[in-house]
Amino acid sequence: MKASEKTIERKLRVGIEKLGGLCLKMPATFFIGIPDRLVILPGALVFFVETKSQGLKLRPRQLFVAKKLEALGVKVYKIDSEESLKLLLTTAEAVYLKTKEPLDK
Repeated sequence: MKASEKTIERKLRVGIEKLGGLCLKMPATFFIGIPDRLVILPGALVFFVETKSQGLKLRPRQLFVAKKLEALGVKVYKIDSEESLKLLLTTAEAVYLKTKEPLDK
């Protein structure tokens, strides 16, 4: 069964919150094409995520905005399946743990 965009977005939010981060919904009210979610993890790890139902591609405007953001050095990920979600969360956790400073400082 294919995962819906709503299901993927909810699981992304829950997974990021478990890492101690924020997964903020980004309304496209003033900037059409902005990715769905802004993710902020401890240690200043920041990236955008565009969620899609399985198999759907970015629309031209979304692709344009993603390329603009990446040209500024901000990573943009497209998540459209349970597998891509798991890979993103595993990678985010690994990067976060690698950059995490010891609490005894």
